[in-house]
Amino acid sequence: MFGPVVAMDSSSTLTKEYRKAERQFRKATKNRPENIEQEWTPFRAAEKPFKARFPPPDISSVLDLAAADESRASEIELGHWVGSSNAVESVKISLKENVYTIPRIPGLVILPSFVSKQKQRDLVRWSLAQHARHPNDTNLDIHYHLPSDGLWNSWLSVRDDPGKDFLVLPKASSSAVPQGTISGPRKLVNNEPVSLETFQTISAVPKPPQTPSPTLQPTLVSSLIRKLRWANIGWFYHWGTKQYDFTRGKVKVNDELRSVCKEAVQSVDWKQVHGLHDDDWGASGPDWDTWDSTYEPDAGIDTLMAHVDRSEVCATSPLLSISLGNAAIFLIGGTTRESDPIPILLRSGDVVIMSGPACRRAYHGVPRILEGTLPPHLRSQSLHDQTVRKEWEP
Repeated sequence: MFGPVVAMDSSSTLTKEYRKAERQFRKATKNRPENIEQEWTPFRAAEKPFKARFPPPDISSVLDLAAADESRASEIELGHWVGSSNAVESVKISLKENVYTIPRIPGLVILPSFVSKQKQRDLVRWSLAQHARHPNDTNLDIHYHLPSDGLWNSWLSVRDDPGKDFLVLPKASSSAVPQGTISGPRKLVNNEPVSLETFQTISAVPKPPQTPSPTLQPTLVSSLIRKLRWANIGWFYHWGTKQYDFTRGKVKVNDELRSVCKEAVQSVDWKQVHGLHDDDWGASGPDWDTWDSTYEPDAGIDTLMAHVDRSEVCATSPLLSISLGNAAIFLIGGTTRESDPIPILLRSGDVVIMSGPACRRAYHGVPRILEGTLPPHLRSQSLHDQTVRKEWEP
């Protein structure tokens, strides 16, 4: 996860920004029904406080494994946000590595600070400059004719010479709006889980290209860059059907990213994670004892809203998330939204692995990116080499 940071001192946070958030909160909730909270599921009720800008969320009950790590003290102090290392029961299962399990969520593994500082910088640079471009889809490709060398690389040229800023044209115009088209919120798709039995049927479902928005205007690179949210990895994901479109083939997963993922899986003693939980693995039984050699990353998509993964054919093998940049609140519960989720604070360099039948079908999401938590090693002003510093500046 990587997002822009707005630097501000504590006094402005307590005055201008705080009061603005309070005004927006009171305006947004002015006509809200008094008992609306009673309609929320436990997962939704847990999400709401973290999403709110006012009042600021209390994260004292959020599991923050970094809070007990002295080597991350400066990172925490700089970002201000801090949870508790014992807010949720966790078990360290390795003497050599920082590998933790969460007993409440069988199959959930957390590897704090797994990715080195230099590797984090390498992955951030790769994701923006090399990966977020053709042939990999981004959230903007549907709507705009993006530069062939990628939006980020175009932005770097604009940063160095504002005179090079140019308009990126939308793919549709208002004159092309189909009759009867109704704008509105995105429709939720409750797709059928993929399995070996349903694979052929689901693969045959038509996956037409999504329609570009007809209301967008030509936008300068310097403005559009702030709207870049995600880039597809590996197999192409079709957001309209919430399934993979295997007819498009697969883009090769970057070797460096692949290496980090495989090293993370191989660092875990899976017998300690699943050795006592061999039920519900399906007819073929558990396969965790082969993951050291068989695990292979082949796809990556991004969504922060609460969801359960139904698109992968194998619903038990490890699914990795690597945190980069600002810290975030990660919620994970049970197989329905009716289960109370547990909150976990993930910082840059942390890796989360969801594995096994219970965890892979659990609802999860990221309701909040914590502003101002970019660690020192990802801030340009902390780099002493002027050439590297200039290259790293946003």
